[in-house]
Amino acid sequence: MITLIVGIGLLILGYFVYGSYVEKNFQIKPERVTPAKALRDGYDYVPMSKSKNAIIELLNIAGTGPIFGPIMGALYGPVAYLWIVLGCIFAGGVHDYMLGMISLRNNGAHLPELASKYLGKPVKHVVNIFSMLLLLLVATVFVSSPANLIADITPSWMTVGIITALIFIYYLISTVLPIDKALGKVFPIFGAILIISTIAIGVSLLFSGYTIPNLSMQTMQNFNPEGTPIFPALFFTISCGALSGFHATQAPMVSRTTESEKEGRFTFYGMMVGEGIIAMIWAAASMTLFDGQTLSGMINAGTPSAVVNEVSIILLGNVVGTIAIIGVIVLPISSGLSAFRSCRTILADYIGMKQDKIKKILLVAVPLFAISFVLTQIDFNILWRYFNWANQVTAVIALLVSTRYLFLKERNYLITLAPGSFMLYACIVYILSQPIGLQMGLTPLTYILGAVLSLGVLWLFWVTGLRQKNALSPDSQLLNDQWPIKTLRKNNEASELGK
Repeated sequence: MITLIVGIGLLILGYFVYGSYVEKNFQIKPERVTPAKALRDGYDYVPMSKSKNAIIELLNIAGTGPIFGPIMGALYGPVAYLWIVLGCIFAGGVHDYMLGMISLRNNGAHLPELASKYLGKPVKHVVNIFSMLLLLLVATVFVSSPANLIADITPSWMTVGIITALIFIYYLISTVLPIDKALGKVFPIFGAILIISTIAIGVSLLFSGYTIPNLSMQTMQNFNPEGTPIFPALFFTISCGALSGFHATQAPMVSRTTESEKEGRFTFYGMMVGEGIIAMIWAAASMTLFDGQTLSGMINAGTPSAVVNEVSIILLGNVVGTIAIIGVIVLPISSGLSAFRSCRTILADYIGMKQDKIKKILLVAVPLFAISFVLTQIDFNILWRYFNWANQVTAVIALLVSTRYLFLKERNYLITLAPGSFMLYACIVYILSQPIGLQMGLTPLTYILGAVLSLGVLWLFWVTGLRQKNALSPDSQLLNDQWPIKTLRKNNEASELGK
């Protein structure tokens, strides 16, 4: 119990202390006109309130990630708490804030455009591929998981296939709506369900007489019943709730609706902390109610949705527990919708197709839905492994973009370089060792080769950064946060963007 309470307290403290430092290091300009106002188009660029943006950001980034990930991460025991707390404060929160704010300074540009600007044009094509792959995997995972959850609490005739089709129909309808109608109207309701259900699970866990595992010298070990090593697996199992590249695809969407830079810390860093709290509660509940063998059996038998059902019913009873399950269901549905929306806009930007008419929107969206529907036929656990790898590679790219931004502006870039370097090493070791990669296994050679390759990437990153910085003039767009004026839509406020 103590670890859970202290962990949540540290997450909140991290928002006020480290989050404030990150904001100060970025150097916000509250008077600067944001893309929501300068590029207002009534569809993607629409000014919305701080509270709406925050709840949309939370629901966009949450999905089943901060629930399914910690459930599977609970197999490792209380050590999972460490990654959630430290990862959220020093990696995930920084990642989300920096990417959201850099996008805000660049007309709401998505990660591929930002990678092109700060890392070089050739990188843009690689990042486009990774971003769209990640978003398609996210969207598919976040269709499959709620479909399974809904099937567990509905009549037998309501099959997973029928539910999947209904979710896709909802996505298709929502895709052609302006963002303030598609997300702004329903997400506050979804957010209320999520927050209430999460609090209910947490309070019941604390006051129902259960012994919640604590982190101590005795429990600081690997409890995984299958013996899977903590590194690098834990850092891919728990991504949402600690560090997730998927967030880098969502923050730019919210940066297009943000009215002031001073809202950034609450919207981006703060909602990451909120996701970390959700992750702590579900990790604690899974460790408390099930031993490792039982938990592993439930997960391997299908998806972690079985654990969600059991936890909710045990802690809250049939009626309230079902409401809590609904709270979990709305997470992936909302994130799946935003994943498709982001994937559509990234692809449209890449091929140069303006999304100003329904026909053009559907021309991009429908093929993406079709691909995702085919992917839903693949085993969930296989999808999850590929999702996690693509997810963390994207996080590394986002952290390197953020590092280059801070480096060029001569600010403290270690706040992004440190977590970026760690996760780069984890990604390389993962792809060298795992079945989805080179299948070398976790041998000393794998770790050494991973270190050599990581240092090589970082050396190249450093050399190109120095070259880029030396070539810049004092009035460079890179140094003054000005996107090329030709990309701005005609608007009577556009001239204010450079303030």
